[in-house]
Amino acid sequence: MDFIDTPVQSRDKTILELREFSRKLVRELGFMRNTLADSGLAPSAVHAIIEIGATPGIQARDIAQTLRLDKSNASRQIARLEAAGLITRQTSSEDARSSELYLTTSGQKLRRKIDKFATDQVSDALRRMVPEDQQTLVRSLALYADALAHGHDHKKPHAAHTHSARIVEGYRPGCIGDVASLHARFYAHHAGFGVFFERRVATELAAFAESLPAPDKALWLVMDGERTLGSLAIDGDAATRVAHLRWFIIDDALRGSGMGRQLMARAMEFVDAHYDETYLWTFKSLDAARHLYESFGFTLSDEAEGTQWGTQVTEQRFTRRPVR
Repeated sequence: MDFIDTPVQSRDKTILELREFSRKLVRELGFMRNTLADSGLAPSAVHAIIEIGATPGIQARDIAQTLRLDKSNASRQIARLEAAGLITRQTSSEDARSSELYLTTSGQKLRRKIDKFATDQVSDALRRMVPEDQQTLVRSLALYADALAHGHDHKKPHAAHTHSARIVEGYRPGCIGDVASLHARFYAHHAGFGVFFERRVATELAAFAESLPAPDKALWLVMDGERTLGSLAIDGDAATRVAHLRWFIIDDALRGSGMGRQLMARAMEFVDAHYDETYLWTFKSLDAARHLYESFGFTLSDEAEGTQWGTQVTEQRFTRRPVR
C-alpha cells in the first residue's frame, strides 16, 4: 500500500480553524439562545438537568465543577430548578452538611424531552454524512473534548486535594486497590490497556507490599484522608545495587500541584544512598513523564516494540546513575 504524506499546516492556522468551527458549533447547537432544546431553560440549567439525571444523588457542590461554573452561579441555577419543581434536595447520608440532588417527576419528564430534542438534532446531522466520516467525527471530537478538559484541570488543580494531600511512607490499607485503579484508568485512556494490565499492577504491587518493611525497598503514597491519590515505589536488589522505580502515578486532581516531583525527590534521595543504578520502564508518547524523569537525571537507554503491558507499544527503559 502506498502512503502519501499530507503537508502539516501551521499550528496557528489549526488554532484559527478550530476556533471558527467551535463558534459555529455553539451557534448551530443553540447555545447563543436564551433557552436550549425548547426547554424554556438557560443552557447551564439544561446541562444541570442532564447531569443530575445521569447521576442521581450528585452532590450540589459537584455541579459547579462538572459544569465549569462558579459556586454562586451553580447555587442560583440549583435554587431556580428547585423552585420550578424540577429537582429536589436530600441531606447526604454520609455528610449532613451536603445535599444530594434528584430529578422530580417533572424533571424526569423534561429530561426525556431534552434527550429527544438532542437526539433528533444529532441524528439529522449524521444522515448527511457517510458512516466512515461519522466514526472519524466521533473519534476526533472525543480527542478534542478530552484535551480541553485536561487543559482546564491542569490550570485548576482541585484545591481541597491540593491542600489536604500528604506523602506517607509504607503500606496503608486500601492503597493496593487505589493504586491499581489509578493505573488502570490512566493507561486505558492513554494506551488502551485493559484487564491484563490492571491485574498485573494489583498482583505485583500486593506481592511487593507484603515484603515491606525492607531496607532495600520503599513505597511512598500520596494520601488524602484514607484515599491514595499517588504512589511511587523503589524495588531494589542489594546484591547488584540496582533499583527498579515502579508504580509512579498521580491522580489527575493533583497534576500541577508538585506532588509528583516531591515523590521523585524522596525516591532519588533513597536510591542515591543505597544504589549505583536506578531504572524504570515506560512507553513512548508520555512526554510529560519523560521530562520529569530527565529532570532527575534519567536518560533513555533502550527502546523497542514490546507487549509486557498487555498491548503492543514502544517500550522505553530509562536509566540513572547518581552523581558521586
